[in-house]
Amino acid sequence: MNLLEQSRRRLLELPVDPELLPGAANAVRVCLRVHPEEKVTLITDQACLEIAAALAVELDRVGAPFHPFILEDYAPRPLADMPRPVLEDLESSQVSIFAVRAQENELRTRMQMTEVVNRRRIRHAHMVNIERQIMLEGMRADYLAVDALSVRVFDVVTRARQIRARTPAGTDITATLTPEYRWLKTSGIISAQKWGNLPGGEVFTTPLEVNGVFVVDGVVGDYLCARYGSLRETPLTITVEGNRLKSVECANKELEAEFWKYTHTDENSDRVGEFAIGTNIGLRGVIGNILQDEKVPGIHVAFGNPYGAHTGAPWDSSTHIDVVGLHFDIWADDLQIMRDGQFLI
Repeated sequence: MNLLEQSRRRLLELPVDPELLPGAANAVRVCLRVHPEEKVTLITDQACLEIAAALAVELDRVGAPFHPFILEDYAPRPLADMPRPVLEDLESSQVSIFAVRAQENELRTRMQMTEVVNRRRIRHAHMVNIERQIMLEGMRADYLAVDALSVRVFDVVTRARQIRARTPAGTDITATLTPEYRWLKTSGIISAQKWGNLPGGEVFTTPLEVNGVFVVDGVVGDYLCARYGSLRETPLTITVEGNRLKSVECANKELEAEFWKYTHTDENSDRVGEFAIGTNIGLRGVIGNILQDEKVPGIHVAFGNPYGAHTGAPWDSSTHIDVVGLHFDIWADDLQIMRDGQFLI
């Protein structure tokens, strides 16, 4: 029995909490729309094994052939590179799922994976830092309703030249947009044109320019999210000028220093690469996990990689870190589309 067969048997024989299965079914049947004749690459790790097992159960019920990869079977963590067998398997798949706990300095390996996903136009579910609470909350959302709202938001913002956002905590930012950079809708309904995070629910672009103050009273992204969780009690205040990070202030000086270091990894790590509006109306607040929290209705921005293959932005970065705020008022040009975190459209 080869390693793939051993992993498949291991996942299918692992006891799974039935509470995880509705979210897994939503992922496989609604978001990815997996068909029996499609090959699926399922990538996971020891930390997310039970969730991967729930996904494997649903893939098996659909009847789709799936190849499971447990990363620790192929290389020590944190990974220096995505294991070659994973990348080779992706080359012949129509669907892929990445359900893995992020570790420090592994963003490059995920970029190696998404390069294949983009080139092969794979319907890819990106479930970095997936955990039980997300499977019981965000992954149980009505994604047809989230998609319908996302379409309405997309229609408004693609016509706007500026978006302004404010919060009671002190955020006051203005994003100037350009038709040269595309908006994308990642509402949880995943297509071959753009892979998406699960849980889904956002509309985003690369801004031409962002200016102002952003108070992060939600969460920060990548591996810092697991380290610091919710920032409601110790918000991070960010000043952006000309689309570049100019200053960071936080009562938690360790977080302040780590965030500043992360956003100065390369020449574009301090550049706003993503400007996004969360649209998952099934969520009620942050939980301290960026995978779900960036989908909470409101604004989040990310410094670093602009996903230029999709937005059309001509620059790049080796890093990407999101910041999430709460309770937004949002205007697209002169049209107010959100008040205190509630959509008006």
